[in-house]
Amino acid sequence: MDARFTDRVVFVTGGGSGIGRATAQRFAAEGAKVFVVDVNREGIGETLALLRQAGGTAAGDACDVRSAEAVRAAVAETVATFGGLDVLVNAAGIGGFARFEEITAADYARTMGVNVGGAFHTMQAAMTHLLARPGGNIVNIASTAAMRGTAYAAVYSASKAAIVNLTRSVALEFASRGLRANCIAPGGVRTPILRNFMPRGDFEQLLIDYTRPPVPGAFAEPGDIGAAIAFLASDDARVINGAVLLADMGTLA
Repeated sequence: MDARFTDRVVFVTGGGSGIGRATAQRFAAEGAKVFVVDVNREGIGETLALLRQAGGTAAGDACDVRSAEAVRAAVAETVATFGGLDVLVNAAGIGGFARFEEITAADYARTMGVNVGGAFHTMQAAMTHLLARPGGNIVNIASTAAMRGTAYAAVYSASKAAIVNLTRSVALEFASRGLRANCIAPGGVRTPILRNFMPRGDFEQLLIDYTRPPVPGAFAEPGDIGAAIAFLASDDARVINGAVLLADMGTLA
């Protein structure tokens, strides 16, 4: 495997499982020093064990990305541990299918707080450090649900659409200072969150199920998305900025 990230420092949210864990593994395999955070402390411990067993350089801590203070502390710990920061990957995310009338104010606040607030907090906390080194890079995870309305996932879809324009705006604002920011938009991926997006019997009509690609059963694996994220963060993608990379097995084609 190429070593495109030798001695570069990568901060990954949602690193306790799924896409976040696979992304951390990919960067570590390519030579990066990886700092992983997740609200699930046990998951972080498992991820760190996997990274270190494979010979990677890694550290991490529990962190609720809804808290700006907690995020600032985690980014500061990353810089203190590894001497700087080069790449930020926002993989923390929550969501699931529900009838619109079932969604509570607390559900709305939690989804927006994690999916949008988390990315906002980490980008603000990391920006000074990313700009201090050449090639600063941000990759945020959106979704095919960001590209159009999604029945029974109104708040999740709205949160991922917000991520797209948050990323584009940051990309434009900081392009002249050498920083790139992009999104990846996965479709169905075999992660723990996928179980939250299974159609229920009481749904009258599921117009589009974005977890179902054209080829039945052809879901992506977390490592597939991790590989695409590493591409966007690498110098191989140096001309890509403010973009949304679909990684959906052709679902939206």
